[in-house]
Amino acid sequence: MKRIMLTVAYDGTGYSGFQVQDNAPTIEGELNRCLGELLKEEIKVIGGSRTDAGVHALCNVAVFDTESRMPGTKMSYALNQRLPEKIRIRKSQEVAADFHPRHCESRKTYEYRILNAEFPIPTRRLYEYFTYVPLNADRMKEAAAYLVGEHDFKSFCSAGSQAESTVRTIYSAEVIREDEEIVIRVTGNGFLYNMVRIIAGTLMEAGKGLWEPEHMADIISAKDRNAAGPTAPACGLTLTRYLFP
Repeated sequence: MKRIMLTVAYDGTGYSGFQVQDNAPTIEGELNRCLGELLKEEIKVIGGSRTDAGVHALCNVAVFDTESRMPGTKMSYALNQRLPEKIRIRKSQEVAADFHPRHCESRKTYEYRILNAEFPIPTRRLYEYFTYVPLNADRMKEAAAYLVGEHDFKSFCSAGSQAESTVRTIYSAEVIREDEEIVIRVTGNGFLYNMVRIIAGTLMEAGKGLWEPEHMADIISAKDRNAAGPTAPACGLTLTRYLFP
C-alpha cells in the first residue's frame, strides 16, 4: 500500500464543490470515479481544501491509498486521459503513508477577482464577479490590513460550518487594482466555510463607502456573522497556491 498526492486544477463551474455529495457532480466524485476505473480499486480521495460550489482551483491537493504498482509520477498522465476537461492533474507523486493534507501545517492563498466596470465582459463572467458600482480599492486595502494576524474569524463563517475552532491566522491580505480589475489576495493557515467570500463581500462594502476601513476591527471583534458583509458570489474565487512549508 502506498499513498499518492495529486495536485488538482479545476474550473468549478457546474460542480457542487469539491466534496462528494449525493446526486450532484463534484470534483472529489470525478476523481474517485476515474481513479477507480484506472486502478481497478475502490478509491476515496482525501481533499486538502473542500472548496464550495462554483469555486475554482489551480492547485488543490488530494491524497489516496492504492495497491497499484503504477509509479506515482505517472498517474497524472493516465488520469488526465479520463477526467472531464474541466479537471486536470498538474502533478502526482508518492508521499509518506501518514501524510494528511488537513492535519499538517500549510499555507493557502485564495484570490477573489472583481470586474469593476460600466459593463460586464462575457468571456470573464465565469471567473470574476462583476459590479458597476464604483469601488475604492484604497479603502478596501486599508480595511484588509485589519485581517492580518491570528483572530477569531467567527464573523466570517457561514452557518453550517463543522469547524471545531474559528481561530485562524492570516499572513497577508492584499487588494490590488489594475485598470478595471480588483484582486483580493488572502494567504492563511486555513479558512472557514465561505470565509474568503465573506471577506470579499465585506471589503466591497468598504469600497462602496458604506463604512470606514477601521470598522473592520469591530467586525472581527463582534464574532457575529451578522456584523460582516454579504457572501460574495463563488465565481470570483480561485485557490491559487497551496504550500506545505
